[in-house]
Parts: sequence; structure tokens; C-alpha cells
Amino acid sequence: MKFQWILILGIIFALLVAIFAVINVDPVSVNFGFAETEIPLILVILGSVLMGGLIIGSVGLFRLFVTQRKVKHLENENLKLNEQLAKAEENQSEPLPSRTDYHRIAPDGSGE
Repeated sequence: MKFQWILILGIIFALLVAIFAVINVDPVSVNFGFAETEIPLILVILGSVLMGGLIIGSVGLFRLFVTQRKVKHLENENLKLNEQLAKAEENQSEPLPSRTDYHRIAPDGSGE
């Protein structure tokens, strides 16, 4: 459901940008620092929206990549810790007391 709302909002935004761009078709002067040229304002608007989308998409992909690496690292760490726990339980000579046993043998007597 969330994806549908994002898609609908994206389509509405694209429609608004397209309408705004079509209304503004007059040529404008664009200075690139080393050259100056006249291009239609519609191309400037659409180019700006496209570049903004590419930048936002790149940042999102980078954050996704970092998050996936962190998840993979944490999963490996969890696996190692579970293996250590299993080895420790195998080497344990007597069974560990249950949670209720801890309350009964509490040094402050709060479990009684």
C-alpha cells in the first residue's frame, strides 16, 4: 500500500513538472562558465529535475549499500556468537539454572 501511494505521488509530481515545463518554453541564456548558449527553458527545467532525481537516487543507493554491508557484518557476528554459545553449553559440566532458580537464590532475598 505504501508503494502505491509513493507511485501516485510520483506521477502527480511528474505531471506538475511537465505542465510547468510546457508552459515555460521561452529561450533562456545559460552560462556554463566557458560558454554561453540559448536553450529553451523547458530543457533547463527537465534537466534540473532529472539531475536532482539522479543525485537523490545515487545517495539512496549508497545508503542502501552501506546498510546491507552492516546487516551482513552483524549477521556474521551473530552466527559466530551463537557458535560460541553452543560450544560453551557443550562444555558446561552441570546444567545452567533456570530463570526461576535465579530468583530463589538471589542474594538479597527478593526472590523469596
